[in-house]
Amino acid sequence: MLKMKKKVLVCGATGFIGRNIAEFFANDTNLELYGTFFKSLALNNPNIKMIQADLTNKDDVNKVVKGMDIIIQAAATTSGAKEIITKPYYHVTDNAVMNSLIFRSAYEHKVSHIIFFSCTVMYQSKNEPVKESDFDANKEIFPSYFGVGWTKVYLEKMCEFYSRIGDTKYTVIRHSNIYGPHDKFDLERSHVFGATMTKVITANEGEKIVVWGSGEEQRDLLYVSDLVDFVELAIKNQKTKFELYNVGYGKSISINDLVKKIIICSGKDIKIEQDLSQP
Repeated sequence: MLKMKKKVLVCGATGFIGRNIAEFFANDTNLELYGTFFKSLALNNPNIKMIQADLTNKDDVNKVVKGMDIIIQAAATTSGAKEIITKPYYHVTDNAVMNSLIFRSAYEHKVSHIIFFSCTVMYQSKNEPVKESDFDANKEIFPSYFGVGWTKVYLEKMCEFYSRIGDTKYTVIRHSNIYGPHDKFDLERSHVFGATMTKVITANEGEKIVVWGSGEEQRDLLYVSDLVDFVELAIKNQKTKFELYNVGYGKSISINDLVKKIIICSGKDIKIEQDLSQP
């Protein structure tokens, strides 16, 4: 008897993380791979069946979830560092609705396994790597991340809830700052790595680039292919109904040091100016 291929759905397959995941699993001949897109152009890959869907719409969600064995939930309404400050609601409403619909549909259609991407913004600042148990709900989340942080915590608990009442396994990944191919590099929507790359590449010899804040803030930067490798390991090895993992490089770098490294790689003579009026 022929072994049936597992049907895997990558939600948000045209986004930064989703595209890297979809392109990786497209090479696995044991999988029947699907990907969702909404406003972006569909991926042009013969090994990925692309489906246009609004994942905040219940009917669209049920259409793409039905019949799937594994869902990798990389879809999100996202913004860059700038809009996290100026329009913090971007990360809250749509993402809460989208994931609520996906998790319920997965429960109703008996999906085997869901991978959900959380993040690390709910942790209080520390100078050493944090454990999953270090999150303390009684302590304040950093004000700039209050909305997105508590939304992620709520969605993590929703994953745990559905893992208790249904047959679906859940893997929650609190990943650190991701960088790599298909990242956003426009200054309006990019995060620290993409924004710094763009500033350095577009600067002329002898010019200066502006770094927000003091530049002393530390970031754990993880290359996107390492995150993809972890997703593969979780799919292959997780036996329990619910697991929550921190996934990062394990070492941090200051914004100033990151900027200096990128400038050195560019070979340009560029000066750094701090804008202390920005967060």
